Amino acid sequence: MHAPIVAVHGVASRQPGLDPPTAALALAERWTARLADGYRAAGRPGPPPRLAAAYYAHLLDVRAQEDPGDLDALSPQERDWARTWLTVLGVPPEAAPGPPTRPLRQALDRLARRRGRPAEALGRVMAALLREVYVYMTRPALRERCRVAVVEALERSGAHIVVAHSLGTVVAYEALCARPDLTIELLVTLGSPLGLPGAVFDGLVPPPAAGRAERPAGVGRWVDLADPGDLVATPARLGDHFPADRHEEVDVGLLDPHTFGGYLSSGPVAAAIDPYV
Repeated sequence: MHAPIVAVHGVASRQPGLDPPTAALALAERWTARLADGYRAAGRPGPPPRLAAAYYAHLLDVRAQEDPGDLDALSPQERDWARTWLTVLGVPPEAAPGPPTRPLRQALDRLARRRGRPAEALGRVMAALLREVYVYMTRPALRERCRVAVVEALERSGAHIVVAHSLGTVVAYEALCARPDLTIELLVTLGSPLGLPGAVFDGLVPPPAAGRAERPAGVGRWVDLADPGDLVATPARLGDHFPADRHEEVDVGLLDPHTFGGYLSSGPVAAAIDPYV
Protein backbone atom coordinates (compact mmCIF):
# COMPACT_ATOMS: atom_id res chain seq x y z
CA MET A 1 0.00 0.00 0.00
CA HIS A 2 1.47 3.32 -1.04
CA ALA A 3 1.30 6.03 1.60
CA PRO A 4 3.14 9.36 1.69
CA ILE A 5 3.59 9.22 5.48
CA VAL A 6 5.07 6.64 7.83
CA ALA A 7 4.15 7.22 11.47
CA VAL A 8 6.39 5.80 14.19
CA HIS A 9 4.71 5.20 17.53
CA GLY A 10 6.04 5.91 21.01
CA VAL A 11 5.79 4.10 24.34
CA ALA A 12 2.87 1.98 25.54
CA SER A 13 1.73 1.19 21.98
CA ARG A 14 1.55 -2.59 22.25
CA GLN A 15 -1.61 -3.97 20.59
CA PRO A 16 -2.48 -7.16 22.53
CA GLY A 17 -3.94 -10.01 20.52
CA LEU A 18 -2.83 -8.62 17.15
CA ASP A 19 0.05 -9.82 15.03
CA PRO A 20 2.47 -7.05 13.94
CA PRO A 21 0.99 -6.41 10.46
CA THR A 22 -2.54 -6.24 11.84
CA ALA A 23 -1.41 -4.03 14.71
CA ALA A 24 0.25 -1.65 12.25
CA LEU A 25 -2.95 -1.41 10.21
CA ALA A 26 -5.04 -0.76 13.34
CA LEU A 27 -2.73 2.03 14.47
CA ALA A 28 -2.64 3.56 11.00
CA GLU A 29 -6.44 3.67 10.87
CA ARG A 30 -6.65 5.25 14.32
CA TRP A 31 -3.98 7.85 13.57
CA THR A 32 -5.46 8.75 10.19
CA ALA A 33 -8.70 9.68 11.96
CA ARG A 34 -6.79 11.89 14.39
CA LEU A 35 -4.84 13.50 11.54
CA ALA A 36 -8.18 14.26 9.89
CA ASP A 37 -9.06 16.22 13.04
CA GLY A 38 -5.78 18.08 12.67
CA TYR A 39 -6.51 18.95 9.05
CA ARG A 40 -9.87 20.38 10.07
CA ALA A 41 -8.26 22.34 12.89
CA ALA A 42 -5.76 23.78 10.43
CA GLY A 43 -8.50 24.69 7.95
CA ARG A 44 -7.12 22.36 5.30
CA PRO A 45 -9.76 21.10 2.85
CA GLY A 46 -10.19 17.50 1.80
CA PRO A 47 -9.30 14.20 3.45
CA PRO A 48 -5.96 13.72 5.22
CA PRO A 49 -3.14 11.91 3.42
CA ARG A 50 -2.80 8.16 3.69
CA LEU A 51 -0.66 7.03 6.58
CA ALA A 52 1.24 3.79 7.26
CA ALA A 53 2.52 2.72 10.67
CA ALA A 54 5.94 1.39 11.62
CA TYR A 55 5.19 -1.03 14.46
CA TYR A 56 7.84 -2.29 16.86
CA ALA A 57 6.06 -2.35 20.26
CA HIS A 58 5.89 -6.16 20.29
CA LEU A 59 9.69 -6.24 20.38
CA LEU A 60 9.74 -4.22 23.63
CA ASP A 61 7.09 -6.25 25.43
CA VAL A 62 9.24 -7.38 28.33
CA ARG A 63 8.43 -7.58 32.05
CA ALA A 64 4.87 -7.69 30.71
CA GLN A 65 3.54 -9.10 33.93
CA GLU A 66 4.43 -5.85 35.70
CA ASP A 67 2.67 -2.51 35.55
CA PRO A 68 4.70 -0.44 33.01
CA GLY A 69 3.85 2.76 34.88
CA ASP A 70 5.00 1.54 38.31
CA LEU A 71 7.88 3.63 39.67
CA ASP A 72 8.65 0.93 42.25
CA ALA A 73 9.46 -1.51 39.44
CA LEU A 74 12.25 0.67 37.99
CA SER A 75 15.71 -0.85 37.93
CA PRO A 76 18.66 0.99 39.56
CA GLN A 77 19.75 2.26 36.13
CA GLU A 78 16.26 3.49 35.35
CA ARG A 79 16.09 5.27 38.71
CA ASP A 80 19.39 6.99 37.92
CA TRP A 81 17.96 8.18 34.63
CA ALA A 82 14.82 9.39 36.41
CA ARG A 83 16.97 11.46 38.80
CA THR A 84 18.77 13.07 35.87
CA TRP A 85 15.47 13.74 34.11
CA LEU A 86 13.93 15.40 37.16
CA THR A 87 17.07 17.48 37.69
CA VAL A 88 16.80 18.82 34.13
CA LEU A 89 13.15 19.68 34.89
CA GLY A 90 14.29 21.76 37.85
CA VAL A 91 13.20 19.43 40.67
CA PRO A 92 16.33 17.46 41.62
CA PRO A 93 15.49 14.55 43.92
CA GLU A 94 16.84 14.94 47.43
CA ALA A 95 18.06 12.09 49.62
CA ALA A 96 15.35 10.67 51.85
CA PRO A 97 15.06 7.63 54.11
CA GLY A 98 12.87 4.76 53.01
CA PRO A 99 12.27 3.06 49.65
CA PRO A 100 14.67 4.01 46.82
CA THR A 101 11.86 5.65 44.88
CA ARG A 102 10.87 8.03 47.70
CA PRO A 103 13.17 10.84 46.46
CA LEU A 104 11.67 10.44 42.98
CA ARG A 105 8.12 10.63 44.30
CA GLN A 106 8.90 13.71 46.38
CA ALA A 107 10.43 15.42 43.35
CA LEU A 108 7.41 14.46 41.25
CA ASP A 109 5.14 15.97 43.90
CA ARG A 110 7.00 19.27 43.55
CA LEU A 111 6.80 19.08 39.77
CA ALA A 112 3.09 18.25 39.91
CA ARG A 113 2.34 21.32 42.04
CA ARG A 114 4.30 23.47 39.61
CA ARG A 115 2.49 22.11 36.56
CA GLY A 116 -0.95 21.63 38.06
CA ARG A 117 -1.10 17.96 37.15
CA PRO A 118 -1.42 14.81 39.29
CA ALA A 119 1.91 13.46 40.50
CA GLU A 120 0.73 9.91 39.85
CA ALA A 121 0.09 10.70 36.18
CA LEU A 122 3.54 12.27 35.78
CA GLY A 123 5.13 9.28 37.47
CA ARG A 124 3.39 6.81 35.19
CA VAL A 125 4.56 8.66 32.07
CA MET A 126 8.11 8.75 33.40
CA ALA A 127 8.17 5.07 34.38
CA ALA A 128 6.63 3.87 31.11
CA LEU A 129 9.15 5.77 29.01
CA LEU A 130 12.20 4.80 31.06
CA ARG A 131 11.39 1.10 31.02
CA GLU A 132 10.98 0.94 27.24
CA VAL A 133 13.99 3.22 26.69
CA TYR A 134 16.08 0.91 28.88
CA VAL A 135 15.14 -2.14 26.83
CA TYR A 136 15.76 -0.31 23.56
CA MET A 137 19.08 1.26 24.55
CA THR A 138 20.63 -1.77 26.25
CA ARG A 139 19.80 -4.60 23.81
CA PRO A 140 21.69 -4.07 20.54
CA ALA A 141 20.00 -6.85 18.56
CA LEU A 142 16.52 -5.72 19.59
CA ARG A 143 17.47 -2.11 18.90
CA GLU A 144 18.44 -3.05 15.36
CA ARG A 145 15.16 -4.91 14.81
CA CYS A 146 13.22 -1.80 15.87
CA ARG A 147 15.15 0.33 13.40
CA VAL A 148 14.59 -2.24 10.67
CA ALA A 149 10.83 -2.05 11.32
CA VAL A 150 10.96 1.67 10.45
CA VAL A 151 13.02 1.10 7.31
CA GLU A 152 10.77 -1.72 6.12
CA ALA A 153 7.67 0.44 6.60
CA LEU A 154 9.29 3.17 4.51
CA GLU A 155 10.26 0.76 1.76
CA ARG A 156 6.84 -0.92 1.64
CA SER A 157 4.91 2.35 1.55
CA GLY A 158 7.21 4.47 -0.59
CA ALA A 159 6.71 7.24 1.97
CA HIS A 160 8.73 10.44 1.84
CA ILE A 161 7.48 11.85 5.16
CA VAL A 162 8.20 10.46 8.63
CA VAL A 163 6.13 11.54 11.62
CA ALA A 164 7.55 10.11 14.84
CA HIS A 165 6.40 10.40 18.43
CA SER A 166 8.01 9.87 21.84
CA LEU A 167 10.42 6.90 21.85
CA GLY A 168 9.57 6.55 18.16
CA THR A 169 11.58 9.72 17.47
CA VAL A 170 14.66 7.93 18.82
CA VAL A 171 14.02 4.81 16.75
CA ALA A 172 13.31 6.84 13.61
CA TYR A 173 16.33 9.11 14.11
CA GLU A 174 18.73 6.19 14.47
CA ALA A 175 17.12 4.31 11.57
CA LEU A 176 17.47 7.30 9.24
CA CYS A 177 21.05 7.98 10.36
CA ALA A 178 21.92 4.35 9.57
CA ARG A 179 20.38 4.61 6.07
CA PRO A 180 21.59 7.84 4.43
CA ASP A 181 20.38 6.46 1.08
CA LEU A 182 16.75 6.94 2.14
CA THR A 183 15.35 10.24 0.90
CA ILE A 184 12.94 11.77 3.42
CA GLU A 185 11.59 15.15 2.39
CA LEU A 186 10.15 15.88 5.85
CA LEU A 187 10.85 14.54 9.33
CA VAL A 188 8.39 15.63 12.04
CA THR A 189 9.24 14.80 15.64
CA LEU A 190 6.53 15.10 18.28
CA GLY A 191 7.06 15.10 22.05
CA SER A 192 10.61 13.91 21.55
CA PRO A 193 13.00 12.73 24.28
CA LEU A 194 15.98 12.75 21.89
CA GLY A 195 17.75 15.42 23.93
CA LEU A 196 17.09 13.79 27.32
CA PRO A 197 20.50 13.45 29.03
CA GLY A 198 21.47 10.13 30.51
CA ALA A 199 18.66 7.93 29.26
CA VAL A 200 18.73 8.90 25.57
CA PHE A 201 21.05 11.62 24.31
CA ASP A 202 24.28 10.19 25.68
CA GLY A 203 23.59 6.74 24.22
CA LEU A 204 22.52 7.67 20.70
CA VAL A 205 23.96 6.05 17.60
CA PRO A 206 25.76 7.85 16.05
CA PRO A 207 27.06 9.41 19.28
CA PRO A 208 26.78 13.18 19.71
CA ALA A 209 29.94 15.25 19.81
CA ALA A 210 30.44 18.37 21.95
CA GLY A 211 26.76 18.42 22.88
CA ARG A 212 25.51 18.30 19.29
CA ALA A 213 24.02 15.37 17.38
CA GLU A 214 24.19 14.65 13.67
CA ARG A 215 21.42 15.24 11.17
CA PRO A 216 20.24 12.19 9.17
CA ALA A 217 21.82 12.72 5.77
CA GLY A 218 18.70 11.89 3.75
CA VAL A 219 16.35 14.28 5.59
CA GLY A 220 15.40 17.41 3.67
CA ARG A 221 13.55 19.32 6.40
CA TRP A 222 13.18 18.58 10.11
CA VAL A 223 10.34 20.10 12.16
CA ASP A 224 10.06 19.48 15.89
CA LEU A 225 6.84 20.17 17.80
CA ALA A 226 6.18 19.82 21.51
CA ASP A 227 3.51 20.77 24.00
CA PRO A 228 5.09 22.84 26.82
CA GLY A 229 3.44 20.52 29.33
CA ASP A 230 4.82 17.35 27.75
CA LEU A 231 7.08 15.75 30.34
CA VAL A 232 8.80 13.57 27.73
CA ALA A 233 9.86 16.50 25.54
CA THR A 234 12.86 17.31 27.74
CA PRO A 235 14.70 19.54 27.14
CA ALA A 236 11.89 21.48 25.52
CA ARG A 237 13.85 22.81 22.52
CA LEU A 238 15.25 19.92 20.52
CA GLY A 239 17.09 22.35 18.27
CA ASP A 240 19.51 23.19 21.06
CA HIS A 241 21.18 19.81 20.54
CA PHE A 242 20.02 18.72 17.06
CA PRO A 243 20.11 20.43 13.66
CA ALA A 244 16.34 20.67 13.37
CA ASP A 245 15.12 23.38 11.00
CA ARG A 246 12.20 24.56 13.13
CA HIS A 247 10.84 24.10 16.63
CA GLU A 248 7.27 25.03 17.49
CA GLU A 249 5.23 24.78 20.66
CA VAL A 250 1.77 23.27 20.24
CA ASP A 251 -1.17 23.08 22.63
CA VAL A 252 -2.44 19.53 22.63
CA GLY A 253 -5.08 20.59 25.12
CA LEU A 254 -5.24 17.36 27.13
CA LEU A 255 -4.68 16.42 30.75
CA ASP A 256 -1.88 14.21 29.42
CA PRO A 257 -0.28 16.16 26.57
CA HIS A 258 2.01 13.27 25.65
CA THR A 259 -0.23 11.32 23.27
CA PHE A 260 0.35 10.68 19.59
CA GLY A 261 -3.32 11.17 18.78
CA GLY A 262 -3.36 14.49 20.63
CA TYR A 263 -0.45 15.78 18.58
CA LEU A 264 -1.87 14.52 15.27
CA SER A 265 -5.19 16.24 15.92
CA SER A 266 -3.54 19.63 16.43
CA GLY A 267 -3.53 22.13 13.59
CA PRO A 268 0.22 22.91 13.59
CA VAL A 269 1.10 19.28 12.88
CA ALA A 270 -1.21 19.17 9.87
CA ALA A 271 0.12 22.53 8.69
CA ALA A 272 3.70 21.22 8.84
CA ILE A 273 2.84 18.07 6.89
CA ASP A 274 0.47 19.35 4.21
CA PRO A 275 2.95 21.17 1.92
CA TYR A 276 4.97 17.95 1.53
CA VAL A 277 2.12 15.55 0.76
